[in-house]
Amino acid sequence: MASSTVSFIIIIIITTVLLPSLSSQLSDLFPSNNPPPFLGKHSHPIKQPNHHQQYRYETRYFSQPLDHFSFLDLPRFRQRYLINTEHWVGPSRSGPIFLYCGNEGDIEWFAVNTGFVWDIAPRFGAMILFPEHRYYGDSMPFGSKEEAYRNATTLSYLTAEQALADFAVLITDLKKNLSAEGCPVVLFGGSYGGMLAAWMRLKYPHVAVGALASSAPILQFEDIVPPETFYNIVSNSFKRESSSCFDTIKNSWNALRSEGQKEDGLKQLSKTFHLCRELTSVQGLSDWLDSAYSYLAMVNYPYPSNFLMPLPGHPIREVCKRIDGSPAGSSILERIFNGVSVYYNYTGEVDCFQLDDDPHGMDGWNWQACTEMVMPMSSDQNTSMFPAYDWDYSAFREGCQRDFQVTPRPRWITTEFGGHDIEHVLKSFGSNIIFSNGLLDPWSGGSVLKNISETIIALITKEEDPDWLVEQRATEIKLIQGWIYNYSKKMKATFEI
Repeated sequence: MASSTVSFIIIIIITTVLLPSLSSQLSDLFPSNNPPPFLGKHSHPIKQPNHHQQYRYETRYFSQPLDHFSFLDLPRFRQRYLINTEHWVGPSRSGPIFLYCGNEGDIEWFAVNTGFVWDIAPRFGAMILFPEHRYYGDSMPFGSKEEAYRNATTLSYLTAEQALADFAVLITDLKKNLSAEGCPVVLFGGSYGGMLAAWMRLKYPHVAVGALASSAPILQFEDIVPPETFYNIVSNSFKRESSSCFDTIKNSWNALRSEGQKEDGLKQLSKTFHLCRELTSVQGLSDWLDSAYSYLAMVNYPYPSNFLMPLPGHPIREVCKRIDGSPAGSSILERIFNGVSVYYNYTGEVDCFQLDDDPHGMDGWNWQACTEMVMPMSSDQNTSMFPAYDWDYSAFREGCQRDFQVTPRPRWITTEFGGHDIEHVLKSFGSNIIFSNGLLDPWSGGSVLKNISETIIALITKEEDPDWLVEQRATEIKLIQGWIYNYSKKMKATFEI
């Protein structure tokens, strides 16, 4: 029997206190251990060598220090990186280097799903570099994932700061070995990788001349943006298509809870949703549905795509058509299944669904979320189609202490990279960063949404416009050309002196 193994990246492990009006009804569904997802958990090793042949690269490894900020004699590890020099004009012509900041997953998946970098490299005569984030893919300290993830001590080197230092050390060494010290580096990244690209430009301005940060929620910390922002944007995407669809989803959580409490309820739910294994609790199914709605909002493009799953254009519209257009007499949960099948099984090739390939949730992002990447989330009873709950840091902290024996540092990211009073800070100390967002992307609410200065630019697009991507890419290319031109001009002036 065919199955579809669906896996999700976990932004933060949220344990919450429900709003009083729903606490008695949905306490078995929320708080959830699977809050809104980034994209990296969809990354997976490319099993077929000929997959995406149009993107050719060489796989190499670089010996990285385990701890860049200590002088102890600690073991090193092999960081994987992908490189393409097919179109690079070389150091004699100051050919630029396009570096994609690896996300929380296998770097090959990001490489074959980042077409923009590949598309523009020939125009710029650029080298392409995809370094992998430590503790993901093949870039495992201590020799294996089992050892790297063994405990809090071995995981303690998994931080954004260490990852940025990896990127900086790698590119510096590579440029030296190629006699390419004068070649400008442009950073790229999306989602968490976009956050890394923006932060790297701020922390290592001498290493990179600029950064294109797509869907980068660098403000999704502490109380900088309201915690309900993410779920409100997701909910509005569905409500915009159909108010009845929105209402059906909103009411489905009660139906899910009620069915699960029946004597054979879990068995019936497993049958209704065509699950490969019988449920042991309602929570796993709730998380599965939550993730589908969130991902759909992230990739609600007006054209067909295959980024996360094979999807039609305007996938949320198609989901709502199936929910609203279910046969007469369909139960609310049957309607929900018809809808989410657009996301999980649009091709119709899947016989049953497996909810999670990591039942313990012990992946690298859980650790990052429990240490420094603390991104508060909540769901508003009046505006969200998800069950209402408040952000409860105390309960969140207890969960992290239980799971990892660590105490989160919710203020560390804003201390290390900034976030508060972002307009003043970026205007005073930053330059050459593009924050690229679609307003329908739920992560846009935590990103920079207005121009800060002449060189800190926010590009805001409306995904329902079929021409939005072409226009936005043209603007991005023009800005990157300006960065490289200004860099070359300064370098030339320096040599003439």
